Amino acid sequence: MKRIFTFSVLIFAATVSFAQIRTPQPPTPVEEKKEEKATPPNPNSPKLNFKEETYSFSEVPEGPQVTHEFKFQNTGKEPLVLSNVKASCGCTTPSWPKEPILPGKEAAILVTYNTQGRPGPFTKSITITSNADTPNKVIYIKGEVVKPEPEKSVPMEQPSMLAPKN
Repeated sequence: MKRIFTFSVLIFAATVSFAQIRTPQPPTPVEEKKEEKATPPNPNSPKLNFKEETYSFSEVPEGPQVTHEFKFQNTGKEPLVLSNVKASCGCTTPSWPKEPILPGKEAAILVTYNTQGRPGPFTKSITITSNADTPNKVIYIKGEVVKPEPEKSVPMEQPSMLAPKN
């Protein structure tokens, strides 16, 4: 008798579960979306204008560090502040002006790449974070590090251990 009762309860539970799965559920009420007003762009905001955004070193020998200066101008109407300049890897080191760049003034970001132990082609990105109308800007360096040719030397004649000494 207990088995029949238990079996009946299981069948009933399964039927109810199956009915809930197959019965479409009413949609849940959607919360009203608050209208967010987009802040209009500031027409006076600083503008970061680079003379070049990619520089190619072409072929460089392995060993020394190579450096390039990316010149830019603030073409906006407010002072430009570079809050961070970050390279894509540790082999590239940027340095940048920490003071505000006034409207119409020029400045530069110096990028140094360490070629030691890095033969082959490379492309590195440098991300600039600022208060400009476009807050993030990416510039690039690229090139190919060429291994120096090994020095060729003529072996000196070694005395033979088997040859008699004169």
